[in-house]
Amino acid sequence: MSAARSWDERGAWRWLRFVVLAGYAGIALVPLLWLALTSIKAATDTTSTTARFIPAAESAVSGAASHSFVPTAAGWTGLHTPLPGSPATFLDFLLSSLIIGLASTVAAVALGTVTAYGFSRFRIAGGKDWLFFILSTRFMPPLAVVAPVLLMYQQSGLTGTHLGLILLYTVFNLSLAVWLMKGFIDEIPRAFEESALVDGYTRTQAFFRIILPQARTGMAVTAVFCLIAAWNEYGFALVLGGQGAATVPVWFAGLQGNISGVPWPVVAAGAVLFVTPLVVFAVLVRNHLLRGMTFGTVKG
Repeated sequence: MSAARSWDERGAWRWLRFVVLAGYAGIALVPLLWLALTSIKAATDTTSTTARFIPAAESAVSGAASHSFVPTAAGWTGLHTPLPGSPATFLDFLLSSLIIGLASTVAAVALGTVTAYGFSRFRIAGGKDWLFFILSTRFMPPLAVVAPVLLMYQQSGLTGTHLGLILLYTVFNLSLAVWLMKGFIDEIPRAFEESALVDGYTRTQAFFRIILPQARTGMAVTAVFCLIAAWNEYGFALVLGGQGAATVPVWFAGLQGNISGVPWPVVAAGAVLFVTPLVVFAVLVRNHLLRGMTFGTVKG
């Protein structure tokens, strides 16, 4: 009887957990589902005072919406229309976001990992002060330095280039990468690389063959945070990106100047495409993310 009762309790808890997670997932997916539906609605449906949850056809006689599911592709085709005063379409802005976001993330994680390894494994004079200095770069709002950065970029010819924003985003994400990676590397036992050094490995070989494989979880978590920060940044992209390297947040802002009002189906279609790379990246590194959230909290 006790075994059967224990089995029933485990089954009940399993079902309860499933219901709770399914309910939370449903609530979390509602905004994305609403965006997807809005992207295939007519513009009149998105601004109607009566809520219309699904795309519907307009009656030619009464002007009322029918109950049939009639999607429209106007929102998606609008992504191919250039903004007023700019030859670039949404896909051009999205390509810039991909180049800048991925390149700055790779650079920030690589530099942050190497720097964190140095602080974690070597005695550095004033190491704690240097770490605090690195962290202090996050205290000041980034837009507070936009004027001097703009002047420097104009002198160096980096305004309106992908390289300029990649360097800038890398610098601002570097402090976050260093602090996150130091916590992960501190949890890697020194005995692993000491054994490698005894076996004849150099310090560099031990770093690449021992530390990096152990730090993959931390690198994945850090990459997600750095990518999100670079992906959503707007101020520097607006001021320094110009027409050659403007990102998707700038494209969204440009839609507000539309003569006929904000084209909400186009906005929704662009938002769906904008969040897709982040979702795909998070799914690809989900196993590392799950381990990273509990890394160092459970001791064997």
